[in-house]
Amino acid sequence: MNFEKSLRRLDEIMAELESEQVGLDASLKLFEEGIELLRAASAELDKAETKVHLLLERSEGGFELREMDL
Repeated sequence: MNFEKSLRRLDEIMAELESEQVGLDASLKLFEEGIELLRAASAELDKAETKVHLLLERSEGGFELREMDL
């Protein structure tokens, strides 16, 4: 599941949990699913962060793109 789908599903889970129509067992399952989605989304953000390029000014006034080291 990609980042955007994970966020949409997290929104759905939150709405279900807030509706107070869900029993305890179902709430726990939704909570577990939400935690898994949160971890997956966080991992996707970490991947994206490693792809970010830093723009560094060269001594002669130009610019150079470099991979960001984490």
